[in-house]
Amino acid sequence: MQTQLAPEYRARPDGLEAEAIVRKCVHCGFCTATCPTYQLLGRKTQMHLDRCLTCRNCESTCPSGVQYGHLIDIGRKLVDEKVPRPLGEKALRWALKEGLPSPLFAPAMKVGQAVRGLLPQSLRAKVPAPQQAGAWPTREHARKVLMLAGCVQPAMMPNINTATARVLDAAGIQTVISPQAGCCGAVKFHLNDQEGGKAEMRANIDAWWPLVEAGGVESIVMNASGCGVTVKEYGHILKDDPHYATKAERISALTRDLSELLPALLPELAQKLAGRVQPPDVLFAYHPPCTLQHGQQLRGGVETHLNQLGFKLRVARNESHLCCGSAGTYSVLNPDLSYQLRDRKLGVLGEAFGEQAPDAILSANIGCITHLQSGTATPVRHWVEVLDEALAAP
Repeated sequence: MQTQLAPEYRARPDGLEAEAIVRKCVHCGFCTATCPTYQLLGRKTQMHLDRCLTCRNCESTCPSGVQYGHLIDIGRKLVDEKVPRPLGEKALRWALKEGLPSPLFAPAMKVGQAVRGLLPQSLRAKVPAPQQAGAWPTREHARKVLMLAGCVQPAMMPNINTATARVLDAAGIQTVISPQAGCCGAVKFHLNDQEGGKAEMRANIDAWWPLVEAGGVESIVMNASGCGVTVKEYGHILKDDPHYATKAERISALTRDLSELLPALLPELAQKLAGRVQPPDVLFAYHPPCTLQHGQQLRGGVETHLNQLGFKLRVARNESHLCCGSAGTYSVLNPDLSYQLRDRKLGVLGEAFGEQAPDAILSANIGCITHLQSGTATPVRHWVEVLDEALAAP
């Protein structure tokens, strides 16, 4: 099969980038064999651009290194220029891209949680029960890391951030948050408001740069893998920005998923956890988010290191590489496909320990956590919360 770029795009920077990406493809078909939506639909059409989860499983399986995530961002932009969307669809997308990163999201979430029991099931699934965050550590440490608080996580599940700070504090690392940093930019960028997303990225760089330039932090830590994969790509996304390209590249190079810190922290954490988690009496099924295992190409770290610390984690014995269906705003825009994938994922996670059901499901991204929780009574949590609880145990 041969592909040709339309003449009108051959002189555009994004068209040239798309051309370079496509030329790596050898049409082997491996990508469709691991694409979650292709598994459900069995076809590829123009609508596939909207239905694509951007899970990037195809990137993990592609023998030619085709960067499909970048390609689909370009494709969505070009198609939206040519194909107008219905008014209702436009309104929903606008509400998502403007509402989720907005300062009004937190008070709106509080109202939703207050009346959660009265909400219809479709809305209740998007509103987690109120959560106590616990105390932020107050000790000063010579070692410091920056952390992105995120746009929805502080309102929906604030304990993930405070648990992260407490775990790092136990290992002698101080967590610093810049109040000026906000949404990582992923929501707007992937809803094809790419300029709006870039503006949020530049704002974060401006917020972090004084500490980065002064050498005051050793890394920028992400405890939501969806944010992490985006910040790690700031350098690529802003490569043509003369004022931010160099800074963006530096920010991306400093960014680490929280799990990437675990190997160096193991000795001290193991000492502090001695006697607290042995023998393991709780079984955890672990769902590695697509943004972690495919977007960031980080596999096996969480389960390996937590098992070394005495916990008992297992991934699903089948289909651990497939998406749970959350995918940012995907569960709102494509609920039918999203819930099919969710239920399929919950089924295989429930079988992680054979006939014995897991006591809880762990993950590394707030979107996956809330989405999976909407379909099961089994608790779904961030893995750092479990580690934090063990460190605080008598």
